[in-house]
Amino acid sequence: MTAVTDEGPGQSRGRNRPQEPAPGRAPDGDPPAGQDQAASRGWDDGLIARRAAAATEESTRGETPAAVPEDDVRPQVEAYVPSGSPLSPRLDALRELVGLSRARLGRTALAEAGRVLDEAAARQRLSSRHTVVAIAGASGSGKSTLFNSLAGAQISETGLRRPTTSSPLACSWTDGAAGLLDRLAIPGRLRRRPQTCGTAADEALQGLVLVDLPDHDSAARGHRDQVDRVLALVDAVIWVVDPEKYADAALHERYLRPLAGHAEVTFVVLNQIDRLPGEAADQVLDDLRRLLDEDGMALGEHGEPGATVLPLSALTGEGVGELRELLGRFVQDRTAATRRLSADVDAAAARLRPVYVAEGRPGLGERAREEFADRLAEAVGASAAGQAAEREWRRNAGRACGTPWLRLWRWYESTRQPGGLDRGASTAPPEEQLTARQRVEQAVRTVADDAADGLPGPWAQAVREAAVHGAQGLSEALDELAGRATGAEERATDAGPAGAAGGTGARGRTEPEPGARTSARPPRPAWWPAAVLAQVAMTLLQIFGGLWLAGQIIGVLPPGLLTPALVMLAGIIGGPLVEWSCAAAARGPARRYGQEAERRLREAAAACGRARVLDPVSAELVRYREVRERFVAVTEFSTTGR
Repeated sequence: MTAVTDEGPGQSRGRNRPQEPAPGRAPDGDPPAGQDQAASRGWDDGLIARRAAAATEESTRGETPAAVPEDDVRPQVEAYVPSGSPLSPRLDALRELVGLSRARLGRTALAEAGRVLDEAAARQRLSSRHTVVAIAGASGSGKSTLFNSLAGAQISETGLRRPTTSSPLACSWTDGAAGLLDRLAIPGRLRRRPQTCGTAADEALQGLVLVDLPDHDSAARGHRDQVDRVLALVDAVIWVVDPEKYADAALHERYLRPLAGHAEVTFVVLNQIDRLPGEAADQVLDDLRRLLDEDGMALGEHGEPGATVLPLSALTGEGVGELRELLGRFVQDRTAATRRLSADVDAAAARLRPVYVAEGRPGLGERAREEFADRLAEAVGASAAGQAAEREWRRNAGRACGTPWLRLWRWYESTRQPGGLDRGASTAPPEEQLTARQRVEQAVRTVADDAADGLPGPWAQAVREAAVHGAQGLSEALDELAGRATGAEERATDAGPAGAAGGTGARGRTEPEPGARTSARPPRPAWWPAAVLAQVAMTLLQIFGGLWLAGQIIGVLPPGLLTPALVMLAGIIGGPLVEWSCAAAARGPARRYGQEAERRLREAAAACGRARVLDPVSAELVRYREVRERFVAVTEFSTTGR
């Protein structure tokens, strides 16, 4: 008996809500007033309906159509909640992945993932009792004939004129699929019910929603657009090919190859085998399997998951029963939507793979950090500052322990040199300042390249931008450190600035770095007072011996040149000897003092570079690791092997 009713969009909201009847008919499939029962059994929406009504009029005469009981209060829409499926955590991971990546990836890169999330959310809100299967194929492949054969009624128009099917046509075996059909934008006038005979095969198809699509190779662009739109929304698809077009490049390159990951929800049927003589059908079928394998589509053979491939003849009915049984098991399994969405997630992840999967293990190692600190120390002049501090320590020792005559001579020499007393105000030459600034920029570029090595393009760019942005003002901050390191020396001595070569630019008026230690006059060791007293004693001996000799020469004192000469000679020899001894004793402490000054300046420069450059770069690397973990979670439970 043929039960022919239309499902309007309002059925997705339940049966308790009033629904506007279609023109010319009453709601719920009841015949309008003034029409007889025979007219109520037919479709009144055009030529196709009248042909089908005429073909079935004899078999349906005197019988009443099957109608949904008025007291049927079963929910028409169920929440789609697959039990024990890894789809939900994968969708959550994909959602988090998109959220974490919006600031680093363009909208185009995330468009497909966003579409998959939207479609998954829309499908999960709709009925889980129904499986939407589309029948697609080229013109003349016989897909409409197969659609009618599965429905058991002449629902879709067939003919020789191409294209015959101009709009998607739906046939639902049970109620409650209106929301799904609304999602496919199939109007109520194109929704049908099949002819059922109450057999086990018909019972197995309960929950099936079959959609007949226009030709995917239609000359009308609108037909192809409809095919692409519906194929992106259905749970499964039956591709109908014929012996003439089964190897068509448009089919394989436009559809089968891109949808190879959807093999578990794909049926490929070789129609019109009645036209092939002898073993030709097996040969064509084997060649079709070969082409599908070249497309990357797994075949469901020997109990393994994959696409179902079988031959049939929709015109003669050969093989149609087997397809109905396969569809029945497929529908009753009720996992088609889950597998379709999972394959969509796999496809989206495959497209995103180049922007998330890195080559090797990118990151900042200890060697890269140490090299960056060494370059900054070189730019700030840490080594020169250490050497200057060492020289300053030794100069102080020389001032404290040297002979007064030598110190007086050095002062005299300094006054004779042009600008000798004013050299503390000199600055580094412009070419040296420029070179130091370039060293800082080179150090930043090098560490950024090391950190970005092997990263996907967008994340490598983000790392470099973080390094460049953090390096703004780094040269001035390092220059401030160098200025504080040499400032005390410039104030304490009339010599030139020992660390001038370490300047990184014009001296900036930046605030001191936290924790930086201001340079001061080098400390005096405990033995310096004794050395000073010894030097004073030697000087006094020289003066005393000289006065003694002078007194003897002028006759004030009694003659005796040997003793005053020895006293004076002891002072003359003892003074340089004390100075040399102090210089030798000062080498070790001076070297340690210089090394300590170099270490402090190096650590200050490294801390400044770490806060301004390394920490932002590390933050970008941490963000990449987070999104990489989310991407792994998306692909972890893949069922397509992608």
